[in-house]
Amino acid sequence: MNLYVRYFDHETLATNMDEVVSFLNSINEIKVDDSVVSRIMSFVETEGEYPFRLKVSYSNYVLFLKTEAKDLNEFKYLEKLRKEQRLDGRMLMSERKRTQMEILNEPHIGWYDASLTFKRVVQNPETGKCKYVDTRFRVRLIAESAMHCYNRIVEHLKNRQDVDQRSQFPSAKSNSFEYEFLDFKKEEENSEPNESVTVEGVTSDNGISSISIANQGSLNFSDDASEFAS
Repeated sequence: MNLYVRYFDHETLATNMDEVVSFLNSINEIKVDDSVVSRIMSFVETEGEYPFRLKVSYSNYVLFLKTEAKDLNEFKYLEKLRKEQRLDGRMLMSERKRTQMEILNEPHIGWYDASLTFKRVVQNPETGKCKYVDTRFRVRLIAESAMHCYNRIVEHLKNRQDVDQRSQFPSAKSNSFEYEFLDFKKEEENSEPNESVTVEGVTSDNGISSISIANQGSLNFSDDASEFAS
């Protein structure tokens, strides 16, 4: 294992301790004594690959890095590859996040069949204590995109009298929000503002969609086909 050593613009790749000491002695600001040599040797003999910094003054250090490189040019080439790979990894992660949001915001005007599982606050009438209950809310509605669909559902739930304001809603990017964009033809069928549409047995005008609620546990949601405008 060789050592890359750098102090500001001074750098070298040493293959043994004699070369390390010779390099350090060539720099006037650095005083090499037995203590310095001992600390460098301790770093070399450890199994860790982490960098070692030798303090020269209050804010100046000599950097030591273990490397398999045989010379300085090879070391710089390997470091360049490592930085490029790390940068590519960050770009890929950023790309995944960007793509996920793009999918949610991609314009698709029409009918969506969607469900949202959220943490609903439910109060025990006997003790008065509250607890969170996983509640799945399912709806078929008109939206401009999946993100618009999510926002409409959350807005509707927050405005319901039977949903406590302390309830918590998951992110649109989480697995708790599921949606399906229905047959694209429905988009054209519902494009006329005065057209009457029927959804799950409920007829409404002007593209208004009906709400169906999936009850769980001790929830008191009713199945009375609550509606909100598209």
